[in-house]
Amino acid sequence: MGRIVVTEFISLDGVVQAPGGEDFKYPNWSFEFDRGEEGEKFKVDEALGAEALLLGRRTYEGFAAAWPQYEGELADKYNGMPKYVVSSTLTDPEWNNTRVLSGGLVEEVTRLKKEVDGDISVAGSIRLVRGLLEHDLVDELHLMMFPVLLGTGRRLFGETSDRSAWTLTESITVGEGVLITILHRAR
Repeated sequence: MGRIVVTEFISLDGVVQAPGGEDFKYPNWSFEFDRGEEGEKFKVDEALGAEALLLGRRTYEGFAAAWPQYEGELADKYNGMPKYVVSSTLTDPEWNNTRVLSGGLVEEVTRLKKEVDGDISVAGSIRLVRGLLEHDLVDELHLMMFPVLLGTGRRLFGETSDRSAWTLTESITVGEGVLITILHRAR
């Protein structure tokens, strides 16, 4: 059975918008900080350990534009692995091994968790992640928190219809004060 693992770059004030993108007041804000060797290794190991990617349309389009031009172990993993994109508008994805999930979020993700054996990594995809959290479909959170208050931007956590409990299973500080936390959904 698959597990939904959300992985986010996040500011101290909860902003996850465009940590490595251009369309924001503070473009590429996460790259202002050195994650160090240990932080880089964490991100590579996380990606290499995933069986599939689950992305929202915007994040998918950014990944699909970038990763096919890279080479190496990480690029080979991303380019070769199964990718699922939640979208009601995308009909013909060009990045290889991509399937569009256009039905109901709960039904599609529940089916995907039954089909995939292992971690299904969800990177970025703010709107998708909020929906997954709202419907209690996330099994694990990987948050890489950068020591900056951005003051503006889309935040990961908004209001939800119910509370949920999480267990902190790991935390490490890497590079220039970047905090990595891993939380499991307490069920």
